[in-house]
Amino acid sequence: MATIDPSQLNSDPDRLRFAYWVPNVSGGLVISKIPQRTSWDLESNLRYARAAETAGFEYALTQIRFTASYGASDQHESVSFSQALLHGTTHLKVIAAILPGPWSPAVVAKQIASIDHYSAGRIAVNIVSGWFRGEFTAIGEWWLDHSERYRRSNEFMRCLRGIWTADADVKEEKEKEQAGFTFAGDFYRFRGYKLSPKPVQQPHPEIFQGGNSDDARRNGAEVADWYFMNGNDLEGFRAQIEDVKGRARAVGREGQVRFAVNGFVIVRETEDEAVQVLREIQGKADGEAVKAFAGEVKNAGASTANQTGMWATSTFNDLVQYNDGFKTKLIGTKEQVAERIVLLKSLGVNLVLTAFLHYEEDVEQFGREVLPLVRQLEAQGRGRDAAFEVERTGDVYRKPSS
Repeated sequence: MATIDPSQLNSDPDRLRFAYWVPNVSGGLVISKIPQRTSWDLESNLRYARAAETAGFEYALTQIRFTASYGASDQHESVSFSQALLHGTTHLKVIAAILPGPWSPAVVAKQIASIDHYSAGRIAVNIVSGWFRGEFTAIGEWWLDHSERYRRSNEFMRCLRGIWTADADVKEEKEKEQAGFTFAGDFYRFRGYKLSPKPVQQPHPEIFQGGNSDDARRNGAEVADWYFMNGNDLEGFRAQIEDVKGRARAVGREGQVRFAVNGFVIVRETEDEAVQVLREIQGKADGEAVKAFAGEVKNAGASTANQTGMWATSTFNDLVQYNDGFKTKLIGTKEQVAERIVLLKSLGVNLVLTAFLHYEEDVEQFGREVLPLVRQLEAQGRGRDAAFEVERTGDVYRKPSS
């Protein structure tokens, strides 16, 4: 296939966006002992980033872990790694994962505003409320229960937005002297804080946030620009999207929240070949690590009011991929994967966050084989009529009958 200019691929303002998980953490994106052509060092990640932006990816998401856990024995810090990737690319926007507790909103607001200048407006943040208790206690941070972690994240995002936009409309010098960001919450307090320079992006760098629980949905609706979803079935995707949209409408933010979904991608010549790769990944799972991960994340979500936190219904095989990416069913031929992606778009998904087994070749393959097909389908009007797409492709996402 001839090389396609990414700017032409991404010219439609109504297009679906594509992102990829940055493997700045060792072990790849699956908890499996299967060999992976994926490295976590900067040199390798610069190759992946350049291949991704050449292929038409518009976002990349770095991960944050402070301690070794569940197959990830080594970890590069997310903000500095994001900055390094930005300096090695020209168009890609990098989303840095931020964990309230270890970071304060003042530090993050300053860091990200500066990086926004260095990168000509290509930095964003993903606010992660936290699921690993041992990570918090190891570094001397309080471990809050589920609702309190998300309430802290809510304040954190309000503070970021407030710091970045305070005084934006103030013209008079005298008013500027008396202005600044003031906030009095349970977790954070500011009094007339003035950030300078402000970020390049207007009104501010994008804020991502995810989770399945009521607390996460409330945050997505109230303070985030993007709401991240784990893999799910058809009914689950619809319910989450409609719920968050309804909550956003109730607080006067209708149309201000966009939706992103995580999906693990395996593209092969035949569906059987792709499924065989999936079975091998799951068959070679690091059993002890997966069980420990399952125990940790389900314990972290146990205090949710209705027991609907992330991973609440995930099986062992689901949890081999950290964010239920197998459930998104991007496993098959390039045509099947493209069809399923336009179905997701028709449900209200605005961005697909991809992960791969072999980053050395899979990122480039996705850009060469799948992304142009999605654009062709979009140009034909696909991805707009949910009823049509569900009738055509929806069976693969239906909840298994018991």
